[in-house]
Amino acid sequence: MMSMPRHRMLARSLPVYSMHFQVRSIARIVASSCVGMTALWIALGDVDAQTAGAPSSAEKAAVDALIPWLLQEDAQLRGIPFSEVIFDSTGKHVLACNPKDETNARVLKQMSSVLDEVMARLNAPESPIQGIPRINEVSSHFEDLIHELLNKTPGLACDFPKTAAGGKQRPVIPDLEIVDQLSDRVYYLDPKLYAVGSRESSFRTFYFEPKIATNKVREDAVHFIVGFEHEKPAADRQWKFTRWDLVDLSHFQVKLKAEFQGSNRDMYRPEAIVATSGKKVQ
Repeated sequence: MMSMPRHRMLARSLPVYSMHFQVRSIARIVASSCVGMTALWIALGDVDAQTAGAPSSAEKAAVDALIPWLLQEDAQLRGIPFSEVIFDSTGKHVLACNPKDETNARVLKQMSSVLDEVMARLNAPESPIQGIPRINEVSSHFEDLIHELLNKTPGLACDFPKTAAGGKQRPVIPDLEIVDQLSDRVYYLDPKLYAVGSRESSFRTFYFEPKIATNKVREDAVHFIVGFEHEKPAADRQWKFTRWDLVDLSHFQVKLKAEFQGSNRDMYRPEAIVATSGKKVQ
């Protein structure tokens, strides 16, 4: 008999609550009685600590069961299929991209032409990214230019996908939604920038936070990452991108990182301060 994956076992080790359940500002359990539980997100600070009420017995029981479970982190928490996380948190399927499929082949050819042009334009000396000091500030230029050029491609429509609430939230994946107008097939695309020599790095470069309000995965779709590799900038802060790769995330595996978070507002509450300087230094 096959053993149940650890990310599935949580559904049996903790009570099943509603999709987003708050436990005194420190635990949110992403669950559903109809699809099980594969994603767990821990966050501190969703509710103002000054106004949070005392935990109920059910809330305390959930925390008491949760913490020991997290402390037993092992390899089974490191190989969670991204497709399962998306399905269990949104109800939508991550579709595989078969390059031999006629529609996929056509869209991939169109996207490849756009990505080549994006890299050529942004490598140019007069490009708006040249002189920008931090690579994080360069990313939005890639998103905007990809969006612009895909929308100029016959048969494709590209937009910034909206959240469940109808708004646009750029930092939340997916960044771009592409629709092939002939087939109505949907493709999600997230541009990533990385330095040459860092492809084998184990540092976190991708994350997905399952939340109802900011969920932008509204369709069954192919999910792509496009990674642009860049050389280390010269002293004059000129950026040079050397290659791009389009990655199909249908077989991508992620790991769960549970962490407790807090803001300055949570920490520096007047009732928590036990000593301070006599006067502010001028």
